[in-house]
Amino acid sequence: FLSPPVLQVAPETKAVMKWLRSIPFVLSASLHGGELVVTYPYDYSRHPLEEKMFSPTPDEKMFKMLAKAYADAHPVISDRSELRCGGNFVKRGGIINGAEWYSFTGGMADFNYLHTNCFEITVEVGCEKFPLEEELFTIWHENRDSLLNYMEMVHRGIKGIVSDKFGNPIKNARISVRGIQHDVTTGN
Repeated sequence: FLSPPVLQVAPETKAVMKWLRSIPFVLSASLHGGELVVTYPYDYSRHPLEEKMFSPTPDEKMFKMLAKAYADAHPVISDRSELRCGGNFVKRGGIINGAEWYSFTGGMADFNYLHTNCFEITVEVGCEKFPLEEELFTIWHENRDSLLNYMEMVHRGIKGIVSDKFGNPIKNARISVRGIQHDVTTGN
């Protein structure tokens, strides 16, 4: 696994990175235009010379479940027609590993997974990269229930308070799950 090239980080990106490290977010989603599909990490291929290489995280099953929660609640993504916008993802259930679709470095979903406790998916909300203003209302209604369904996923998995014998919360305690090579830490 080769390291990605060093990128210049924009000030606004640095600010978001600082914000993500300061608040113990659990889930996030990035909304894009240009296709109709839900992607999940890793977005950067394990082999940088391989442009479309399946690159799963240790939490592959969880990411697929999160992506499916969004896709299955979306009226167009869940439509089985291959002739529609995003139809080339129908056989995959409207989801795909980001690097398998196309590999790129510097994505927030990969950053969140590797450097915070936040699991992020990327939602391509429509085939128009820059939709017209009159299309936004339809796009909102197509994605509203999916967004709500995705937000409800925050209640899945292990949750609780890590405390000492006196009941005081323990800051930055490492939590490991057997069989998953990716630890998370408790918040402040």
